[in-house]
Amino acid sequence: MVTRFSLPSPAKLNLMLRITGRRQDGYHNLQTIFQFLDYGDTLDFSWRDDSQIHLSPDLTDVPHEDNLIVKAARMLQQDSGCRFGVDIQLHKILPMGGGIGGGSSNAATTLLALNVLWDLTYSLTELAALGLRLGADVPIFIQGVSAWAEGVGEVLSPLQLPETAYLVITPDCKISTREIFSHPALTRDSVPIKLAASEAQGGRNDCESVVKALYPAVDDALCWLRQYGDGKLTGTGSCVFLACDSIQHAQTLLHVCPFAGFVATGQNISPTHQALALISKNSS
Repeated sequence: MVTRFSLPSPAKLNLMLRITGRRQDGYHNLQTIFQFLDYGDTLDFSWRDDSQIHLSPDLTDVPHEDNLIVKAARMLQQDSGCRFGVDIQLHKILPMGGGIGGGSSNAATTLLALNVLWDLTYSLTELAALGLRLGADVPIFIQGVSAWAEGVGEVLSPLQLPETAYLVITPDCKISTREIFSHPALTRDSVPIKLAASEAQGGRNDCESVVKALYPAVDDALCWLRQYGDGKLTGTGSCVFLACDSIQHAQTLLHVCPFAGFVATGQNISPTHQALALISKNSS
């Protein structure tokens, strides 16, 4: 039994995002393409022989019990009837409210880790169903493969995407997904399309016009980025990104960029799943 290990909790990009309707429950139907990045937070997990769940450090402006990591751990503990606990150390580098999945990734990584740490036998499908109760983006991190997504983001069709180098800019603002999806100016009637058509239409993001109007820092970052290519908004923002010819090209742009950011490479298999496979191999 593995009692202590660390896992990456990666960022994701939405390479496009179309909103095709609003549901009666207030959620939105959408079409998007998810790709993981080899950049993100790290979580350390240590098994406890009692039922306590400890997370450190606490995040500014996020009450302990509202943290998705704690919620995910308690949900799995209650659903499984597990009597064990866990100490979790979070090494946070992803910006909150950035549209790159930080909280959802943390929640998914926690569910995946505790399934191993507590010696449970949940399938990915079962974990994804639990994760959906925490947020629409959690299932993609549970399933761990790049995907074309529909529904609220949980109906996933795996994709094999180019593992592109990206420059990701992180404007100094935190955007609430709820704020953007509830805004009266948001486009909610995009015609559903096929995957091939998304490439022909340049991977647009239906949230962009609202986000730029509300957050000038995002507009400024996109304007700068589009000097060099097809800069895009990921999710509801605030992060924006540019596909580059190489890591060196991305690093060169980052060096002259007037905004904070990072360079990463797209991944078709989540770094979390890659790490779990190594843990499983080494413990067998």
